[in-house]
Amino acid sequence: MVAENPEHSRRYIQRFRDLAAGGTDLGGEARMIDAMVGRGARILDAGCGTGRVGGFLLEAGHEVVGVDLDPELIAVARQEHPRGEWIVGDLAELDVRGEFDLVFSAGNVMTFVAPGTRVEILRRLGGCLREGGRVAVGFGADRGYDFDAFLADAATAGLAPELLLSTWDLRPFTPASDFLVAILAR
Repeated sequence: MVAENPEHSRRYIQRFRDLAAGGTDLGGEARMIDAMVGRGARILDAGCGTGRVGGFLLEAGHEVVGVDLDPELIAVARQEHPRGEWIVGDLAELDVRGEFDLVFSAGNVMTFVAPGTRVEILRRLGGCLREGGRVAVGFGADRGYDFDAFLADAATAGLAPELLLSTWDLRPFTPASDFLVAILAR
């Protein structure tokens, strides 16, 4: 995406700064993730961007490691949330130290990755979990990744759904949902 549109990162950064300045609630994903773990949990933000969600979780008392392919977004995360560990890296080659209580991928990340890498990414996300840990993935419909295909890929990667929602604010998933938040476990 950055190769096709060199201004993408700067526009993305500015868009979320403008939303925050305008009072838009940008903490929905983080509040749900925070509620899923005990205080002081170790959390992996897969596709962390500028650390918008991970930064909230740091402030809530968690240990956060964020990974994103875009060095410009990681630079903002490091500047704005220096207590986190922010890594430039490809989720398809994810290699982070230690295990996590929760791994999440918000912001339609799974729709931006190369389709041929999806199962491997899900396998690697699941492989980062401590015993009893979970993976939370959220993305919208009509983005080139059908929900049923995602769930099949998750199963191939050894992950099973524990809960399917249609929003990060805990609304039930239905066949008519235009967004999926999948809580998965090994």
